Amino acid sequence: MMLTPELVALSLRNEPDIGPEPGWILMTDEELDAVARRIIEESAGQPIWVFAYGSLIWKPGFDAVGEMRATAYGWHRSFCLKMNRWRGSPDQPGLMMALERGGRCDGLIYRLPDDRLEEEVRRALVREVRFKHNKDMVRWIPVHTPEGRKQVLVFWAGPKGERVAADLEHEEVAWILARACGSVGSGAEYLYNTVAHLAEYGIRDRNLWRLQHLVAEELKTLHAI
Repeated sequence: MMLTPELVALSLRNEPDIGPEPGWILMTDEELDAVARRIIEESAGQPIWVFAYGSLIWKPGFDAVGEMRATAYGWHRSFCLKMNRWRGSPDQPGLMMALERGGRCDGLIYRLPDDRLEEEVRRALVREVRFKHNKDMVRWIPVHTPEGRKQVLVFWAGPKGERVAADLEHEEVAWILARACGSVGSGAEYLYNTVAHLAEYGIRDRNLWRLQHLVAEELKTLHAI
């Protein structure tokens, strides 16, 4: 892999936490509980699995009692979410991954514990869609697994709205990821962690592999290496 921890370190800098996007309001405890209960009702008594294709692979933020590889057909990873916080800033916006239509996405699914189901669903919601603005960004999709076809919970599949930057060329995405950094880290770090942890499971996403090469070259150019 061309993108190394040493290059990633060059992309990191101290950025203040400037809070959520203007107008974004946290869901109340009651609203989170209601969404969690709705998801559990929709599962119809079946085990709840969560599809991880990006940072959930290496930092899920909830407890799981099982995991396995899974493939979502008709979806692919895309750096299409514009971010002015977290891994970007107003001065240098970043990009985060979501799933967009078309192709295939190989990732992992995590099974939530039956005896703490509402608690762990709620933790997943807080991690991924804790703002009212984002609460529609959770859905069920089919995936193929070694155990057959499963319906799984996924976050940020098919996002729409002004935050979405669709159809960006790899070179443009790499330029942004090499420069964007926010209070929780940089775009290059996010890409590196995702590619490295996918590799641990024998998964090599062609687009991400191309991006890590381009981001590495951008960082070398930026820092005259």
